[in-house]
Amino acid sequence: MRKRVQAIFKNNLFQEFFESGKVGGVLLLIATLFSLLLSNFIIGPAYAEFWQSEFVGHSLEHWINDGLMVVFFLLVGLELEREIYAGELSNLRNALLPIIAAIGGMLVPAGIHYLFNHGSVTQPGAGIPTATDIAFSLGVLSLFGKKVPIALKIFLTALAIADDLGAIFVIAIFYTKTLVWSNLLISLGIFSALLLMNRLKVKIILLYLLGGFGMWYFMLYSGVHATITGVLLAFAIPYTEKDNISDKIQHRLHKPVAYIILPIFALANTCIVLQNGWVNNLFSNNSLGIFLGLVIGKPIGIILFSLIAIFTGVSALPDKVKWKHIIGASILAGIGFTMSIFVSGLAFEETSLVESSQIVVLIASVGASLIGIIWFKYIVKVNEK
Repeated sequence: MRKRVQAIFKNNLFQEFFESGKVGGVLLLIATLFSLLLSNFIIGPAYAEFWQSEFVGHSLEHWINDGLMVVFFLLVGLELEREIYAGELSNLRNALLPIIAAIGGMLVPAGIHYLFNHGSVTQPGAGIPTATDIAFSLGVLSLFGKKVPIALKIFLTALAIADDLGAIFVIAIFYTKTLVWSNLLISLGIFSALLLMNRLKVKIILLYLLGGFGMWYFMLYSGVHATITGVLLAFAIPYTEKDNISDKIQHRLHKPVAYIILPIFALANTCIVLQNGWVNNLFSNNSLGIFLGLVIGKPIGIILFSLIAIFTGVSALPDKVKWKHIIGASILAGIGFTMSIFVSGLAFEETSLVESSQIVVLIASVGASLIGIIWFKYIVKVNEK
């Protein structure tokens, strides 16, 4: 088992994914701080207005969130596909632990927000604290080097990927307001054709990308959030031992996603102008639900569901991983950032609610990072290889 886990980690694609996550987390933080600085001290509201300027019928922010972010979710889907076929998730017993943990890490935070906001206009925000930011969480975990077992890095990666996949379905189910069935059926028809190409062992990358573009276009105008096409396209692309086009696409996407797409997303979505009295909004039911969901609900949900999975015999702790490691990873899973900010924009139409939610997401993500750093520095003291 240990050799298998090490082989997975040494795999060039996993290493590249992990390394890009580390750098991507730093770039995300820089882009966010720069965006807040421009919005509040240098340019002001005009900076936020820039991202709302129209381009081909939609705002720049819309094209980023519904267009560029599809590429991010394509990469997430391809990484999940690789893990299922050839990675840690290829073994059902190993795969179930991060999947079950991710479910707990979504249900408990959503439940906490729901308790605070049931029956109010902020109830749709229950999906905000359910997400884990892959780049930031892996970036913080990487600070501790060999103190962290290799299998824990794989566990957190798989958990974050499963978490993001769950978030995609939450978006598709709960944040779809109107449906244009004709466009949805056309998009799903293209997806079926891509699956057929997969079965026929067609390995022409361009055909899949063109089909994916068509699927995205019709999904965009169907009412279902277009980012789901990224994950669907990933699972339509063949994963084979020889001439693996899935691996080729992953390799080409890692750096553009980490170094360009996610920083642009941060610049466009964190241009928050802090209004007078913004501190008071931090104590609203919506803000408390988001903060407590990410900082407390995430660890509770992940630990509780992990305990259930292991003590019922459904799964087992990964090699060299102890409960103190699982607790540390569950704390870092409270770094919602990218996906939580993303869902904030879908949950509410009122600008003040979106901005206050995003501010709390930033505060909670920083809080989860600091608590996780303290945990690994002072609780997980043993240097484990």
